[in-house]
Amino acid sequence: MGPQGRQHPWLHPWVLLLLLLPLRAAAAARPNFVLVLADDLGYGDLGCYGHPSSATPNLDWLAARGLRFTDFYSAAAVCSPSRAALLTGRLPVRSGIYPGVFDPGSRGGLPLAEVTVAEVLKAQGYATAMVGKWHLGYGINGSFLPVHQGFDHFLGVPYSHDQGPCQNLTCFPPDTKCFGTCDQGVVPLPLLWNLSIIQQPVSFPELVPLYNKFSRDFIADCARQRRPFLLYYASHHTHYPQFSSREFAGRTRRGPFGDALAEFDDSVGQLLQALRDNGLESSTLLFFTSDNGPSTLRMARGGSAGHLRCGKGTTYEGGMREPAMAYWPGRIAPGVTHELASALDVLPTLSALAGAALPKVALDGFDLSPLLFGEGKSPRQAVFFYPPSPDPLHGPFAVRLGKYKAHFFTQGSFHSDTTPDQACHGVTPRTPHLPPLLFDLEADPGELYDLLGDPAVSPELLEVLRDITMRKVLLEQRLSFGDSQMAKGGDAELQPCCAPGCSPKPSCCRCSPR
Repeated sequence: MGPQGRQHPWLHPWVLLLLLLPLRAAAAARPNFVLVLADDLGYGDLGCYGHPSSATPNLDWLAARGLRFTDFYSAAAVCSPSRAALLTGRLPVRSGIYPGVFDPGSRGGLPLAEVTVAEVLKAQGYATAMVGKWHLGYGINGSFLPVHQGFDHFLGVPYSHDQGPCQNLTCFPPDTKCFGTCDQGVVPLPLLWNLSIIQQPVSFPELVPLYNKFSRDFIADCARQRRPFLLYYASHHTHYPQFSSREFAGRTRRGPFGDALAEFDDSVGQLLQALRDNGLESSTLLFFTSDNGPSTLRMARGGSAGHLRCGKGTTYEGGMREPAMAYWPGRIAPGVTHELASALDVLPTLSALAGAALPKVALDGFDLSPLLFGEGKSPRQAVFFYPPSPDPLHGPFAVRLGKYKAHFFTQGSFHSDTTPDQACHGVTPRTPHLPPLLFDLEADPGELYDLLGDPAVSPELLEVLRDITMRKVLLEQRLSFGDSQMAKGGDAELQPCCAPGCSPKPSCCRCSPR
């Protein structure tokens, strides 16, 4: 046989197939990810975290069959910065997500230069979708929305659902209005599909069933295409004012808050069932947590931090320690972990599991894979607590190292008003502590007993304090604050309106579902 007719052995079809098998196996081994985020859900709100009257059977089931965290933290005590940290793996001050949260007409948003976990996974061939609450900026013509931040699909609301005029929130009874007041003088709440407004105002009683259908369809489509995926389900529950569909309104022992929580729990159950129905349960990591602690300002309508001190808006434990669970049958053994972990660790962990390269920026998260798979301890040793209005001069208000937490500054928040503890209240100003307040969170998770209040402080505790102080100083030296996105201000003309040019604004911004 001449040279033209001879086949090189490396080009034989069977040889090529053998060469491709490892690549196909690697692609098939890439897990799917379902990231579920609750809104203003407190550490003590779930049955599996000790609440006596919460109806959360799906989350309790998840806790019993997955890995439940007792010491998991958000990266901020209010939602825009905590959501930015979850998606980027970076302390939100690096991204300029401070002070406070975005408004409907904010000029700023999560900078497009920031790399989200959706962008990391999309570069690896993942399908990406987000459903629910964004709250990382809307911008000019929706320039900061999820479809510009790595998500192929977005169905949801661009900001918090209390940032709109009061309206009917539930269909049972049919004339139920929202409790208290919401923002006035702004456009009715819009529902978006990618960049298009498909409903304004949102029909709250029909919203979660719509989210659930979208999520089930996305999972089924990815299963048919055999394509790995990231689904980020950012619920509005249990943020005030609570709402629920007919199936859940008036059905629980905790009133409107319990009804909203029950509907959220049902959504988790539907996500699990969709994974089972499509044969994906054993190849999917489902991770659940909350963005920040409960708004005790709303009393029984605001949630519970359980035995933790204060709540939303504060750097006490109730503001930033959250319920969290990781579920992956066959890979993650059921159990409880007391190791430190943070929402900042989500991006590095998912990147490692997907075989993706980390963004070439300073990250504040760690890969939790060894902890999840029972192969070692958490690589996280410390947690830094920045207030909602941070600045470089004061740095983090508190630092946790191991079981010890030192408060260098404390400050109350109006989100944590109404509790008997004056330290939580919004009128309580920023207070420096020299020496810092020092708590043993294993013995005293309620932060009640300052270990440095005893005149006879042990040398061991003084060493702990020196170590914590050094970590605070080192972080402040190497961390640069990004330009504040909130400082860019707002413009009423930037508020999303389905009828541009209509009059009178903002009340004319209304359109039927399509």
